[in-house]
Amino acid sequence: MRFAAPWFLLLLVIIPPLVWWHLRGRVGRGPSLQFSAVSTLGRTEGYRVVAHRYGLFSLRVAALLLIIVALARPQFGSRFEEIVTEGIDIVLALDVSTSMKAEDFQPLNRLNVAKEVAKQFIEGRRNDRIGMVVFAAKSITQCPLTLDYGVLLSLLDGIDFGMIEDGTAIGMGLGTCLARLRESEAKSKIIILLTDGVNNRGQIDPLTAAQMARTLGVKIYAIGAGTRGTAPYPVDDGIFGKRYVQVPVELDEEMLTEVAAITGGRYFRATDAHRLEEIYEEISEMEKTRIESREYVEYSERFRWLAIPALVLILAEVVLSNTILRKIP
Repeated sequence: MRFAAPWFLLLLVIIPPLVWWHLRGRVGRGPSLQFSAVSTLGRTEGYRVVAHRYGLFSLRVAALLLIIVALARPQFGSRFEEIVTEGIDIVLALDVSTSMKAEDFQPLNRLNVAKEVAKQFIEGRRNDRIGMVVFAAKSITQCPLTLDYGVLLSLLDGIDFGMIEDGTAIGMGLGTCLARLRESEAKSKIIILLTDGVNNRGQIDPLTAAQMARTLGVKIYAIGAGTRGTAPYPVDDGIFGKRYVQVPVELDEEMLTEVAAITGGRYFRATDAHRLEEIYEEISEMEKTRIESREYVEYSERFRWLAIPALVLILAEVVLSNTILRKIP
């Protein structure tokens, strides 16, 4: 609540002097009547009328008080908030080559752990369009940029080995991501690339793709997945069934570091599931959606709530003073 013309409230200082003047003027003053016998006064109820005459003055004072406050124009405000969001366009590029079957990210293989962590990342975003690209020897768009996270998560669950011919075409994966981001008007556009191998397929070199990304204003965060040294890899043996062999972890960290650096991004090494979760959380903190909040207050006039009762009090005072509380001169 506020007063649009608060200076009118200064008029309230005249009310105490008016009350004092009225009470002082009533003491020992006023008209009088002559009676032939004082016994007549015993049968009258004039004292009640005299007492009620103070009520007339009270009505007048109350009306004046309401008029003064109404002149100050009391206003009540309704607050509402406008939220402006500036989302980020994100494309997740996920390696689905058979090397992702390695089970150094216990209790699951690299691909399944990467899917679970990506799911947590998606569920933690708000107002960002997110798309998904998978790659092996070739690359395909698993999901275009969307705000429908339910559809995105469903398509994420459907990712598995064998979708694409085996191999590791990192440059092709980045190229497909850039095709999805080329028409984006978002101020911030990023690719989160996760791979566990060395680029050995495709017509686009990863560094060339990085140069293209820089031209389009796209930042790349590259994640190298895999423990150091060797990792257990499941092999299906026709005689002994499923068994594990130790395979060397081949990861081109130098290339991934350069790809990220060219675009202003960063390279991360994930050696286990816990570290992969930390990396996604770190990227999420670095790439926050900008949210602006503007608060408005809309005021409405409420002087009528005071002016109408003041008018009623004035009318009541006029009617009473000319009827049952009429003063005899």
